[in-house]
Formats: sequence, structure tokens, C-alpha cells
Amino acid sequence: MARNENSLNELQKDLVLVGGGHSHAIFLRMWGMKPLPGVRLTLISDRSSAPYSGMLPGHVAGFYRFEECHIDLRQLAQFAGAQFYLDRAIGLDLSHQRIQCETHPPIAYDWLSVDIGSTPEQTSVRGAAYGIAAKPVPLFLEAWNSLLKEVEANPHYPWRFAVVGGGAGGVELLLGIRSRLRQLYAELGLVTDLDGERQDLPIAFDLLHRGSTLMTGHAPGIQRNFTQFLHQRQVGVHLRETVTQVQRSTLSSRLQVSCESGFSLECDRLFWTTQATAPDWIRASGLATDDRGFIVVTSALRSCSHPNVFAVGDIATLPEHPRPKAGVFAVRQGQPLYENLCRVLQGKPPREFIPQREILALIGDGEGRAAASRGRWSLPFSVWLWWWKERIDRRFMERFQALPTMTGSSEQMPGLGSTKTNPIMYCAGCGSKVASDILSKTLPRLTIDSAAALSAELKEGIVWGLAAGEDAAVIESRSNQVLVQTVDFFRALVSDPFLAGQITTEHCLNDLYAMGAAPHSALAIVTLAHGSPSQQEESLYQLLSGVMDRLRCVQATLVGGHTTEGEDLALGLTCNGWATPGQLWQKGTVKPGQVLILTKALGTGTLFVAQHQGKGQAAWIDGAIDSMLWSNYSAVRVLQDHGTTACTDVTGFGLLGHLLEMVRRPSVRFQLQLDAVPILPGAIETLRQGCFSSLHPHNQTYLQSPTATQITIAGVDLTDPSDPSTHPHWPILFDPQTSGGLLAALPHDRAEDCLRVLKTAGYHHSAIIGTIVEG
Repeated sequence: MARNENSLNELQKDLVLVGGGHSHAIFLRMWGMKPLPGVRLTLISDRSSAPYSGMLPGHVAGFYRFEECHIDLRQLAQFAGAQFYLDRAIGLDLSHQRIQCETHPPIAYDWLSVDIGSTPEQTSVRGAAYGIAAKPVPLFLEAWNSLLKEVEANPHYPWRFAVVGGGAGGVELLLGIRSRLRQLYAELGLVTDLDGERQDLPIAFDLLHRGSTLMTGHAPGIQRNFTQFLHQRQVGVHLRETVTQVQRSTLSSRLQVSCESGFSLECDRLFWTTQATAPDWIRASGLATDDRGFIVVTSALRSCSHPNVFAVGDIATLPEHPRPKAGVFAVRQGQPLYENLCRVLQGKPPREFIPQREILALIGDGEGRAAASRGRWSLPFSVWLWWWKERIDRRFMERFQALPTMTGSSEQMPGLGSTKTNPIMYCAGCGSKVASDILSKTLPRLTIDSAAALSAELKEGIVWGLAAGEDAAVIESRSNQVLVQTVDFFRALVSDPFLAGQITTEHCLNDLYAMGAAPHSALAIVTLAHGSPSQQEESLYQLLSGVMDRLRCVQATLVGGHTTEGEDLALGLTCNGWATPGQLWQKGTVKPGQVLILTKALGTGTLFVAQHQGKGQAAWIDGAIDSMLWSNYSAVRVLQDHGTTACTDVTGFGLLGHLLEMVRRPSVRFQLQLDAVPILPGAIETLRQGCFSSLHPHNQTYLQSPTATQITIAGVDLTDPSDPSTHPHWPILFDPQTSGGLLAALPHDRAEDCLRVLKTAGYHHSAIIGTIVEG
């Protein structure tokens, strides 16, 4: 069958969004409602949850839970059909159109949009690092949650806090902090009345502002209202004070804050909400920027120096229409960004966007009231205004928490499968191989660009490897050792090909670890989704970079492989390892008196089903990915040192299925402690919601296995269908795992020490889950 070259041009453009700001969130939702055919969309964000600025002070004050005021970017990207890369951008190679990230290899783009926000300007202040910046929000919240625990542990200490920056953000943050701490003291029984103006806590607050009035840019009435309110709450307001230095006090453990006027104060924590600035890499990239490093854009939100780059939100500056750095302006830029990117991707000129001159600001007092400001018009504090603000904020968040169900949506992995609407007949057999020029371009990039790349010839025992370009690899045999081989293959679990390569590699290597073998080399089998040559090259490069990154960590290397085309991205590895024959582990060589140790927590199956169904949380998926990426390589040595005699890895058959693989002799019985089985955060919740893997029902049939009589779980008879377990952890026994833990049998008297060493090595979820007794 002839190759249809026209079909290869359907996926021609790579549009990459860097940052998960408000504008990009709105763009992704609109793209999910109406995507542009022929474009592969990718979102790069250093966090999987994006805070909504309008509700952040309320979250600090304790009015909103984390999930209520954060947008799940993984879920949103999935809805938009976008690849999601969890990484931090650190540079741009504009000449080659590459994005440089902390962990990924360079990421190619045809069109780029940047929405990474800003951070408070602190560079002019010596010792500024002692303070806590309000942005980036995730780092601020980590510091804030840590502080809450510290205050709770020392409630009688005379705490003193200071905020630098008297804009609306600084005032609202201070009042939110004050409100939450008052709630905390009430929970501790130290305060009985949270109303009124009296300061009845052993806590002091100060606000330092370089201006002559607070909340510059807002109506005079608002400025007076909040100044009076702060004085009533006994907050020290220090105007016309420019902080010049922060240092540790020589007489106490507090911070000493010095100002240009000579005024100084001491505090336990200092918060920065000052004028915004941009990260250094933006200016260093060569993009046109203003004097503070923000990207200068036209009224079409397009870079003035590089037409294929757009910028929105705080990171962008519109010289034609200057506006303050505020979340409300970023929200308004989402729709014009979507419309203009769709236009330029179709070869049409973008349209001008003129932001509104005045905005309605609803500012909370931290006590369930809000004041309103627009231009020189204002309204004083009222509960009704807080209700109105809360209604607006919650309706905005509902747009991302209750994403619409799109009819005819693809079941394929976002960004990795074909987006074509008309079926095209592709060649099978050897005609489905990826074109040779894609390989010839990708392999040199792996060697030159990727820090994970290892020359095959440098690996001991490899005669001909990846660099040789031959039809097969050649590996020398080793005396007194045996070659251990295993193979595994499946569709990509995540939309990020680099991450997919990492996870699949760890999963495939587990079969070597389960036998006590040391990895040596691997061959890859890759299926690339149909697309243009440039996109297939980028997917293959990212995927194999992930493979080589994981192999490098265990002193192994990639020596060859095969590529083909299909509907979805898929990867398999044939892994080679060496072992001494007498030290090989087998599944069934368990003995009475031993215990079972599991090195990783369970739950990846149900969590990813929940993610696909829109029922999960970003933090749960982050935890599952972290677990899958944690290699069992070091655990093998620990288990060997503590007398392990039998081992297997927990994968698709679930914990019960792999337990049954180890019960091969009728002379032994397993006693499993279900409460001791480690479970990933969120997995019990998703199982309760009915988020079961498609393999889950099949794994339940293992209950009918004859050897099931040799397993006892919390007194439940596994062979009696009339006696189902009501234990909340029961379904986890059948959940299939990807890159799961090792299940090892070792002597009882060495188990506790083994567990201690495993936890020290980073296997924090490892646990003793059962014992082996006489059958």
C-alpha cells in the first residue's frame, strides 16, 4: 500500500504554552471546547495546580480549601487534548525554537505563549532572602503551612509578623494571615471571641509601605477605610518607609528590618508583596523586554521582537495600553489570546486587544466582609459585598472544576494519539516503519542535546551498540554470570513522552530487579502516533531521552530498537541484566518464618482511572508519578543484604495476583495484614468512587484460584463468595500497578532492620505486610 504523504501534513504545528496562569487556563478551556485541527498543544508548568488569585487571600484566611481555589492543570490539559509537562522553564533558544527546562531535554515549538506570572522585587534589599515572597504562590503556601504548624506548637510565644508592600495585595494578605491565626488560637481554646476590634492575641503585625498612602491606585474612600480598619486592629502601619536591609538580630533569633529613614523593627516572619519583577531568563533569552524584564507585546499580545511568541498575564507589558499587574487583567486576556493564536495558526492576522481602563475591585477584610472600588468610586465594608465577591470567584472556578462533557471526544491520550477526523488507511507490516530521516535526525540529538545520553561503546561488554548503526547489537558474554532478559510493552500512561519514557523504563527494569539482576542494556520498541515528520521526531526524541535518563541512573545504556507508526504512542523495552546463578531470586522459594516486605505503595491503577474520568486531584497524580519514578534499583541491594530468598514485582495482576504467584508450595500459607499495606494518597477515595481499572474485574477472578486457600487476609475466607470483605482497603488487592514495588520474602529476625534501611534509602512507603507460616 502506498504511503499517503498528505496525511502526514495534518499535524503540522506545535503550539506550546509555558506557565499555568489565568490566561492560559481560559485558553485551555476554550481550546477544549473548540480545538484547531492540525495543531498539537503542549502545556509546560512547574506545578500541577494553579492558584486563582481572587481566592488566595481567602484561602490564607481559612475560608477556602486548597482544592476550591486551585485549578487542576492536569485535568484541564486532558480536557483540552494537550500534552502536560510538569517542569520549570529556565531559558529559550529562540533561533532554534527550543524551550529549555530543568529536567526535560529541549522542547521544540512552532508557536509559543508565555504566562508564568511574576515575583516580588527584592534584589535591591540586602538579606531579602530571609523573607517570604507572596509569589510564586506554591512556595509561599509551603512556607505559610509550615508557619501555622510552628505557631500551633508555640502558641504562647509573642509572635510578630511584618508585611512589606501596602498595595491591595499586601493589605489583603496581612488581614488574611491575621484572621487565620485568630481562628487557630480559637481552636486551641486561647480565644473565645473572634469579633470586635480588640487585639486579644500575643501576636503583633506591622505593615511597611514606601508610599504616602496605602493601596495606591484605588479610590480615596477605600484607602481611608482600610487604613482606619488596620489601626482598629492594632496593626502598625509605617508609611514612607523603604526597606533597605534584613538581617538576623544579634540579640535574638528574630529578623531585624532596617529602612532608608533609619526606622527599624524586629519580627519573626517577613512577607514580601512589593513591586513585581520577571525572572532573569526572560531577558537573557533575547526577547524584547521592558526595564523590569517583562516581555513587551503588541496590542495583539504578540512579542514585539519575535512574532511567533505571545505573552500574557503579569509577565507581559503592553506599552500601548499600560495596566497594573493584576489577575483581573490576565483573566480578560484569555479569550483574545485564544482567538489570536487560532488566527495566526491559520495564517490570518491577529486582532487588537484593548484592556479596560478601570476594574471593579472587591477587597476582603479577612473577617467575612469586603469593600468595593472602581476608579474614584467606592463602597465601604459589608457582608453583602463579600457575598458578591465570593459568588464571582466561585463561578469562575466552577468553569474549571465542572468541565463540560464533549460529545465525540477522543478516548486517546491527549497529544499522543491522532486528532484526525477522517480515517486514513495506513500501511501495515514493514510499511508502518517510521521514516529513516526521522531516526537519522533524532539519534544525533540524543547524543548531543541530552545529558542522559551515554555512548554505547563506553559501556562495558557492548561491542556494537546504538552508535554503530548496525542491524543488531553485539554484547560480550561474561564468565561465571548468566544473562537475564525480560520484555514489556504498553501504551503511554501520561501525555508527556519524556515522562512516559521514564515510567516505562522503570517498569520494565523491575523484572530484572525482582530476580536480583543488575541492569546492563536495553532495546526499545516504539510506536509513534501518526503525524508530521517534525512532530514524530520531537516525540521520539523526548521519549528516548526519558528512557536514556532512567538507564543512565542505573549504569545501563540503550543499544538499539525499532520504531513503527500507530494510533497512539507506545513503548516497550527488552532489558538485559547480569547475575550470579546462585544469587538469583525466584518467586516460589518462600519459607515458613519469613515476612513479606513491599517497597512501594499501591494505587496507581485507580488513580489514573480517576484522572481520566475527571474525579482525581492533581496532588494525587503527582504522588503516583513520584512513586512510579522511584527506582527499585537500590532496594535490590538492601533486600540482598538482609537475606531475601524470593521476590516478585507488583504490576498488572495486582497484589493478590502476585501473592498467588509466590504460593507455589502447599507447605506454606500467607497471612496478609491488609491494614499494613501501603496505599498512595487518594487511592482509597477513588476506589470508593468506583474508579476501577479495566483489569480490576479480571484480577478479582484470582479468588477462585485453588492456591487462594493458602492466603488468609484479616480472617476473610477468600474462597467463599458469600463472605465478601467490607474492609475499605479490600479493592486495593486487585488494583493493577505500573512501575510498582518489589514484594520480597526474608527472615523475620532481619525484617525490621531491612525496613529501617529501606526507609533511609528513600522507600518511605515500604512496609511489612504479612508473614509466612506452615501450610
